[in-house]
Amino acid sequence: MKFWQIAFMFKWVTAEQLRIAVKTDANPYGKITPEEYEKITKLEF
Repeated sequence: MKFWQIAFMFKWVTAEQLRIAVKTDANPYGKITPEEYEKITKLEF
């Protein structure tokens, strides 16, 4: 999660792009959980 947090903080990725890295039923190979996404972006997944 640390990498994605830094990437978002420095605007290397947008919140929309970061959604692609979230582990879901449709994307079982995601790198972060929906809860981590919400911590990083302060947006609801």
